[in-house]
Amino acid sequence: MLVVDISGLNKSFSRDKRALNNVRLQVREGEMVALIGASGSGKSTLIRHIAGLLRGDRDGGKISVFGETIQENGKISRGARKVRADIGVIFQQFNLVSRLTVLTNVLMGMLGRVPAWRGSLCMFTKSERMRAMNALARVGIDGHATKKARHLSGGQQQRAAIARTITQGARLILADEPIASLDPASSRKVMNTLDRVNREDNVTVIVSLHQVDYAKDYCKRTIAMRDGEVVFDGPSSQLTPAFLQELYGEYSSELFADGSDDTAKPVAEPVAKKDLAVATS
Repeated sequence: MLVVDISGLNKSFSRDKRALNNVRLQVREGEMVALIGASGSGKSTLIRHIAGLLRGDRDGGKISVFGETIQENGKISRGARKVRADIGVIFQQFNLVSRLTVLTNVLMGMLGRVPAWRGSLCMFTKSERMRAMNALARVGIDGHATKKARHLSGGQQQRAAIARTITQGARLILADEPIASLDPASSRKVMNTLDRVNREDNVTVIVSLHQVDYAKDYCKRTIAMRDGEVVFDGPSSQLTPAFLQELYGEYSSELFADGSDDTAKPVAEPVAKKDLAVATS
């Protein structure tokens, strides 16, 4: 089943440069796909378009999620709100309400599935609270449920954000550089958590990353972006320093955060892709 289907997507923030240029890609159910590239390459912009938070240019681009149109020709579809209930978005800065408890923040994942009046008053049923507690237990921070969110470490806050998507019942998780502000140990815990949710719940995950080593360790497939274009879409095992040098030049050395090299363990080609596809701008 196709979860994400994008065709001819363009986005211009100014007249002389496109943030996204003719982006075409598909992601199938159960995949965990890495999205890599330098700052300004279009990763975050693309994620926000898939989530229906930004509109593309009015020139024929289309995004469908779970077979439903999110946007087309620069217009958000009427049915986008319904689809968003199945899309969990995780941001770099956690997007938790610092003054609320961790449990209440996680329960916010239910807002698209409960009556608006209950959500606005933070009135949740016993079963909904149990669902949130189970989600916190799955990410390993149920012992912090009654703490204010601001008292958690960065890694714990990000895991709370993942618990929120589990409580939501998201079938697609869009993680926008979720480990960019974390130390290596916390980064691994967050990536391990996303990996478990992907494998155990068959949730499709698209995660944008600066570090290729994490992409190679956790994602069979990587999509690389440069200047708003997809310049590589294929097995993560192909992302050697030499190949990245061809794609990114001097910036390529920064993509290996943990000293990864050509001897990094190979991963199998994802079932959803036929062959390695490389396109240069």
